[in-house]
Amino acid sequence: MTRSSLKYLVAYVILAIAIIFFLFPIFWMFLMSIKKRVDMFSIPPVWIFAPTIRHYKTVLTNEMYIRFFMNSIGISICSMGISVFLGSLGGYSLARFKIPGGKDIAFWILTTRMAPPAAVVLPIYLIMSRFHLLDTRIALIMVYTAINLSFVVWLMRGFFLEIPEELEEAALIDGSSRVGAFFRIILPLSTPGLVASAIFCIVLSWNEFLFALTLTGTQARTLPVTIAGLRTPAETEWGQISAMATFILLPILIFAWSAQRYLVRGLTFGAVRE
Repeated sequence: MTRSSLKYLVAYVILAIAIIFFLFPIFWMFLMSIKKRVDMFSIPPVWIFAPTIRHYKTVLTNEMYIRFFMNSIGISICSMGISVFLGSLGGYSLARFKIPGGKDIAFWILTTRMAPPAAVVLPIYLIMSRFHLLDTRIALIMVYTAINLSFVVWLMRGFFLEIPEELEEAALIDGSSRVGAFFRIILPLSTPGLVASAIFCIVLSWNEFLFALTLTGTQARTLPVTIAGLRTPAETEWGQISAMATFILLPILIFAWSAQRYLVRGLTFGAVRE
């Protein structure tokens, strides 16, 4: 075996170990979702057992869980759409127009993403209470949009900087307006950045817990809060928790997998330009 082949072999072994290490908790969660209660707490763990779908039936047939699932979908999609649309406009403005201190403004926008959620959750709660928006989908959409917007602006700004300005100038010479050139030429070329931004926004909104717990009650509750509610002082429904967690994970995996060719390029191409 040559030295080059040995290096590749070692790299693949290390990569395989890392993949097993990070994916094993997900695999264990799935096993818990199809185990009977007596098999969940067996010592040593039971690897060969009769699977059951009782926990999935409970999750998928409960009207309350379905409503919370629809809340998560609606809130995530709406906040993602608004964030990507407004963030693209903001990133384009910072990339194309000669704004005094444009780089400083872009960095300041990014620093707003660094604020710890625990430090702002109380003021946001008071604001939403003042405007009677507690336990509404609108409240979470507004909060998630505000959180995601800074990242989208920063990412799309770097991506737009990579697109030659000559393309827009050619479109303007041909009679197109600035807005028309943006939507017909620049945005299609920015698809990888848009997809990367959309996935980031979806994941954050889909998994967010603190604001969803603080700002919602029984009407606008999302799935992460619902999972936390399955653990009570009397009993912990580990089977339902595992089934719902697996159910939450699947849409994100499918979405990210279908868009992976855009995701890699979007995160590595435009985001590093300064």
